[in-house]
Amino acid sequence: MAEDEVPAAYGARAAEYVELFGSIDAAAEADRDALLAWSRTVTGPVIDVGCGPGQWTAFLGSHGLDIEGIDPTPAFVAAARQHYPAHRFRLGRAEALDVEDGALGGILSWFSLIHTEPASIGLALGEFARVLRPGGALALGFFEGPRLEPFPHAVTTAYYWPIAELAARVERAGFTITDASARTDPGVRRQGIIFAERMY
Repeated sequence: MAEDEVPAAYGARAAEYVELFGSIDAAAEADRDALLAWSRTVTGPVIDVGCGPGQWTAFLGSHGLDIEGIDPTPAFVAAARQHYPAHRFRLGRAEALDVEDGALGGILSWFSLIHTEPASIGLALGEFARVLRPGGALALGFFEGPRLEPFPHAVTTAYYWPIAELAARVERAGFTITDASARTDPGVRRQGIIFAERMY
């Protein structure tokens, strides 16, 4: 998939996406609880990678987390700045976070790698490991399935990952898995969450 294909696809539907998902009220209560609990274990600055319209950055930032949202889609960054002016947002990609080695205490990657081709996902995970300090925390949301395979997401092709297979990729990048789970909510695809720490 071309580097600019995903941002372009989201940009074309940005207004629709912002209307549907731009408020934290659209997020499942279980996800809000899980990520808020995770945020309370993080020390130091955090980047919300693929922040979209900024709802998670604003939610966690309003609960005291030092967090910045980045996204490769200009329309999302503009919407985030408009709707959440008290928080920080900028253009950026998972594979190139533009921060120094070991500078971060945490990374939230909430469904931001779902369109990344499996052969390339190590680039993003390696970048996450580079910028996190030893012991830094990673929260990774994704679509979980019994096989690693593509599916026709509403915006552009996405991938199902078995938990064990994605967890192995995360570990290979330099992390220790601290928790991993999956659930199926009514009317939506099965989703997984992996929590991990940067190895010392």
